[in-house]
Amino acid sequence: MAPRSWPLAAAVAVALALLMSRHAAAQVPPQADRLHASFDQILDLYVRDGLVYYQALKYERANQFDAYIRAISAVTAEAVSQWPRGQQLAYWVNTYNAFVLQSVIDHYPIRGRSPDYPANSLRQVPGAFERQTFRAGGRTVTLDGLERDVIAGFGDARALLALGRGALGGARLRSEAYTSSRIEAQLNEMAREVIDRKELVKVDIPANQLSVSAMFSWRESVFTAWAHQAAAVYANRSPLERAVLALIDPVLVPNEADFLRKNQFQMVFHDFDWSLNDLTGR
Repeated sequence: MAPRSWPLAAAVAVALALLMSRHAAAQVPPQADRLHASFDQILDLYVRDGLVYYQALKYERANQFDAYIRAISAVTAEAVSQWPRGQQLAYWVNTYNAFVLQSVIDHYPIRGRSPDYPANSLRQVPGAFERQTFRAGGRTVTLDGLERDVIAGFGDARALLALGRGALGGARLRSEAYTSSRIEAQLNEMAREVIDRKELVKVDIPANQLSVSAMFSWRESVFTAWAHQAAAVYANRSPLERAVLALIDPVLVPNEADFLRKNQFQMVFHDFDWSLNDLTGR
């Protein structure tokens, strides 16, 4: 009797092994997400509520950060082309944010003299956005080119809100990397946060104004894709105005919603604050 039980036991063991291996495989993130595991740790360690410990990151960059920059720079165009859309978008947003951090710590502490920007602004570094080149996805890019030609090309305005421009005026730099499995939820969270950041959107009832960051006009064609989602009461507004209203309407508090839906306010653009989002010394 005993000998006949061995095949059954073996079959059960094999079945369990297969089940466990499939479960383990399901727990292993895709290759593109594993690429960003170290960046996730970096952001968790050095970023707090959108502000960055630039001084610490500069002194400790050899621990992980420089290796991550080399890893994303080594990714080929062929590799990116084989990834699903979510993996591609996560890669490009993480890459942009990492290159901004690199640009800051390469010149930190920044003490510029241009009267056009705050003294500690990354804009004080000549050509930081327009001329400084990086390698990613098999191409040579600038920060502006990466935003304009690659990320904006996905046609998802939420992705533009995910870009940490090294400035207080931008959207909040998250303390985590974007991943293909969570990017939809992460981008939705960034869109919902807009109304909470006066640097981006401010409902000014006493002044009868909706004041929005000039950032929305930089990539107007991408943001206006949201215009059709605006409430019918705003039909007389410009596409960009309707887009901003569609973005913020779901998260307005009641008195702000009532004020805006009267549709008698003026929408104005306020200056983008290029002050460095530096947590050191705060």
